[in-house]
Amino acid sequence: MRNNRILVGITHGDINSISYEVIIKALLDNRLYDSCTPIVYGSPKVAAYHRKALNIDNFSFNTIKSPDEANPKKSNIINCIDEDARVELGKITDYAGNSSIMALEIATQDLADKKIDVLVTGPVNKYNIQSDKFNYAGHTEFLESRFNSEGALMFMINDFIRVGVVTGHIPIDKVTEYITKDSIMRKLRIMNNSLIQDFGIRKPRIAVLGLNPHAGDNGVIGDEEQREIIPALTAIREENILTFGPFPADGFFGSSNYTKFDGILAMYHDQGLIPFKAMSPDGGVNFTAGLSVIRTSPAHGTAYEIAGKNEASPDSFRHAIYLACDIFNTRNGYKELTTNPLKSYDISDL
Repeated sequence: MRNNRILVGITHGDINSISYEVIIKALLDNRLYDSCTPIVYGSPKVAAYHRKALNIDNFSFNTIKSPDEANPKKSNIINCIDEDARVELGKITDYAGNSSIMALEIATQDLADKKIDVLVTGPVNKYNIQSDKFNYAGHTEFLESRFNSEGALMFMINDFIRVGVVTGHIPIDKVTEYITKDSIMRKLRIMNNSLIQDFGIRKPRIAVLGLNPHAGDNGVIGDEEQREIIPALTAIREENILTFGPFPADGFFGSSNYTKFDGILAMYHDQGLIPFKAMSPDGGVNFTAGLSVIRTSPAHGTAYEIAGKNEASPDSFRHAIYLACDIFNTRNGYKELTTNPLKSYDISDL
């Protein structure tokens, strides 16, 4: 934080997508600068191209070389790619993928070096970012490796629910291989700790979904609930983590049950993200819980089909910026409260 403003690093994502559009539109909101200073890791040339394509005249970036040069009253940008940048709106290109990764690597290094306080990532294409040097399924997996985390959680946040997943970006036919007692317990610990430290919830209540239809119907429709999920819940409760379930996913989201919990753990990507996105088509945020650093992103993809058409909503990206700042403040507050705590005594000693 500099001058009481949080330094928000923003990676430009795929240059052929809606990423620059939602970034620029979000940064047009002057209220943002009351609490943070945005720094885009991208390309002034590419930003100018998108501004022209979108007919946005009342916005410009302040070009800087490092975060310590950032103007707290402006949107700043650091050039991360070569000057021969080529934008091909709506197309999947190797250049766009390489540009995504170059910006991400520079931004994450500055995050590791504490030159910026939080990171908000623009959407990327998971196909064109693959290379000999980058073979991660997405941001979550890259950041988990980059910051030597023992585990990370894809945690989807909106005004109504918080949904995490046991398995993230893996093929559906591989899901059952990862639904184990240990993996479920690891994700529950991460979610519980995040709800306490990042969201200020003193004693979180966590709902856990079953894997199979009707949560297996006592083993009639699959045995993962009996074999892995229920034993995980039984064991995690011994760690004083309040977990409930497993709930059949359709009935859980089809009723008001989801409103009764601070967090929801789904077994696989679409089981959690489909209802989440149905509830928040524009405003949801993806937060990577379990890291020593703070990273958020909009809960949408590249949307190539509308790139350059001035149709993309900036709501999700704006919320991603605000959530990153909120978590930064909440996490710092938690650290202050838990530093040098009073010594506890057994009542029998008094």
